Order: sequence, then C-alpha cells, then structure tokens
Amino acid sequence: MIEKHIVLEDVDLLTFYGVNNANMQMIKALYPKLRIVARGNVMKVLGDEVEMCALEENIGKLVQHCNTFNSLNEEDILSVIKGEARDQSIDSQAICYSVTGKAIVPRTENQKRIVEAFNSDDMIFATGPAGSGKTYLSIALAVRALKNHHARKIILSRPAVEAGEKLGFLPGDMREKISPYLQPLYDALEDMIPALKLQEYMEQDIIQIAPLAFMRGRTLNDAVVILDEAQNTTNAQIKMFLTRMGQNTKMIINGDLTQIDLPPSQRSGLSTALHILRKVKGISFVELDEKDIVRHRLVTRIVEAYDRYKKEEDKRRQTAPTAEAKESAETPVSNNSEDIKD
Repeated sequence: MIEKHIVLEDVDLLTFYGVNNANMQMIKALYPKLRIVARGNVMKVLGDEVEMCALEENIGKLVQHCNTFNSLNEEDILSVIKGEARDQSIDSQAICYSVTGKAIVPRTENQKRIVEAFNSDDMIFATGPAGSGKTYLSIALAVRALKNHHARKIILSRPAVEAGEKLGFLPGDMREKISPYLQPLYDALEDMIPALKLQEYMEQDIIQIAPLAFMRGRTLNDAVVILDEAQNTTNAQIKMFLTRMGQNTKMIINGDLTQIDLPPSQRSGLSTALHILRKVKGISFVELDEKDIVRHRLVTRIVEAYDRYKKEEDKRRQTAPTAEAKESAETPVSNNSEDIKD
C-alpha cells in the first residue's frame, strides 16, 4: 500500500467538492480500493498504485472540466471518468461559461466582430448603446484569456463620474467609496467566476478593479485591460490610460457617446480618440447599434425612441435660425430720422 498527495491547484474547491461534499463522496464510491481523505486543496490517497494512477489522471480531467464549465456534479464525474466528457464543439462559439455552466457566446454580428478583433488586434474600441453587451462581452474575453493563461491578470477601470446626480459624501474606506461606480463590473465577474475563486483572485490582485485616476504612472504588462464608460473621460485621461499599455497586453475601450455625463464645457475624450486613432494600425473599431441590444426588448424601443427625438430636435434647431432670418428680412428697417420719435 502506498500513499500519495494530490494537490488541487487553480480550482474553486466549493464547486469541485460539491454541496455537502457530494462530489467527493461520488469519487470515493468509484474507487473503493482507495482510501481518500480531502483537506483543503490536498487529497491524501492510500491504496493500490494502479488505481491511484487512474484516480490522479481523472482528478486532472475533473479539475479541467470544473475550470472550463464552472460546474461539476455527479453526472459530470461519471461522464469524465467513462471518457464521455462534455463536447465543447457543441458550444463552438463559447467564449467562456457562466457559474451555472451556461455558454457565453456572441449573440449578434457586431458582437462577433468584437471577438474577432480581440483575437487579431491588441486594442479595441467598442462603442454603442446601453445593453448592447460591450462590458459583459469584454469581461468574458478577459476571463477566457486568464483561464487559458494568455494573460496573468485582468484590470478593469471606470471614470468615477456621477450619472446626472451628485452622490455627495460616501462613507467607508477607499474601496467602499468607489464600489458604487464599479458595481457593473463586479456583476459581470460574479456571473463568470465562482464567488470564492473571485475573492481569491481579487485578494491576490490577479483581478484588479480601480477608478481611472489610479492608472497614472503604471505600466500594464501581461494583462487584459478594460476601460468602461470611456465617454466620460477627458482628453487627458484617455490619453493617459491608452499609454499605460505594456508588453503582451490587450486593451478594450467601451463607451456610449449618447450618455456623456461630463460638464457641458468638457469634450468627451472617447470622441476625440475615435477621431485621432481611426487610421492607426493595430487598433480595431467596432460600432454596435440598436440591433445589438440584448437586454429586455423595451430597452431597444427606448433607445430607438430617444434617437428619433434627438433627430427631430436636431432638425428643429437647423430650421429655427432659417425661420428667424426670414422673419428678420421681412421686417422693414427705416433709416429715416423722422421715423424716430422722442
């Protein structure tokens, strides 16, 4: 009888062991000749050497399954051990998988263009209306790169600008103060990475979430860097952000030019960057529209209604000066001093 320790690396232990250790009990039942004791991320195994080798090989496959699909149950364990693992070719367009095991795929042609641009270029500008999947898709691409070891970290940033209202003083430490601005990024991450694993990544700074102001002075290497709500950056801010790019790094810049929350006196840095960088080699530009909105169907209708209203307002403003000029031309102007009365 021999003894071996199998270390479970880079896997969410709660998902791997299952609720009330149900998965662990299944594994023990499938290998009755072995005595298996699991403590933390170490499995202590005693018994037959041949059985132990088979177990170690299958544990590796189960860890890979767990990391890929973010889920593991008794049916998955049986399938993997029998050599009938889930066929990923069924989800050929899957970027990664949610915590429930659902494939996250690009759902529109423009979303597919973002994925293609990420595969071919190191910097992508994605612009479009609310609900078109810019943030969610970008984070999915970053999570895939992290899991496939194409990047060592994910860095997510947003300008801390209030959307049309003043929040005033926010209590707590620095992280608690900036949390309201960054919540959409947390929401997407929680969809794709199990809670305990996400907490571990953030504690180890493998995933970093910070306001744009914290980017100054940094060089970002071996990372996927995402700037969200870029329409609320100034020219100086977005230039500072873009020049943080280091070796083996990809950047995705997302924004919606119809939702600028800057003061009227300031021009959006995203608008300027789109104009200046349009012809720079190695940068992709993807423009999404109402057809790409994947939220509730009412969101599409709301965006379309506001677009119609904006076009009508622009048309009205263009015709208004013409009408005023015409009225001015029709009003006689007298140069006769006798017409001027005291």
